[in-house]
Amino acid sequence: MSKTIVTSDQPGQTTEVGASNTLSILVNNSPGVLMRICQVFSRRAYNIDSLVVSEGRTGAFSRMTVDISGHPDGFDQIIKQVNKLIDVIHCCEHTAENSVVREMLLVKILADQEQRSGALQVIEHFAGKTVDMSPSSMIAMFTGTTSKLDAVTLMLGQFEVIETVRTGKVVMARGSNPT
Repeated sequence: MSKTIVTSDQPGQTTEVGASNTLSILVNNSPGVLMRICQVFSRRAYNIDSLVVSEGRTGAFSRMTVDISGHPDGFDQIIKQVNKLIDVIHCCEHTAENSVVREMLLVKILADQEQRSGALQVIEHFAGKTVDMSPSSMIAMFTGTTSKLDAVTLMLGQFEVIETVRTGKVVMARGSNPT
């Protein structure tokens, strides 16, 4: 039985005010930094579509990858304002041409003996990996672009999806350019 579960990560459910922009922000690893950066976006009426924060190679710094959408006229001002914050080392925009952008998706589906081979075909087609399997369910992991993960979500909709978990975008500058 096919069942569609409405989750926030299904394609076509967001209403975009403007273009989506991906920022990479290197910050001091200290309390309150994320809140101050989020306030800059909020004051300019930008929505955070995706947020990933992780500690850098040394514990002194953290890297934030923020995907935001809003009116394009204020975008340059946002970068300038974020760069002025005390704990920000640098903030820069990344585009598809100058960077590699990926997301990860975990999907848990009900799949008995009859459905399992069909589910495994979809997983294999999208270069996914089965990370857990029980007699009645399985968890698959996928990495790729936003459009690829949207397609995976759509194709796996033919099975009974129990749960999906999706990371935000992570970005790295191409070539020898620093992120």
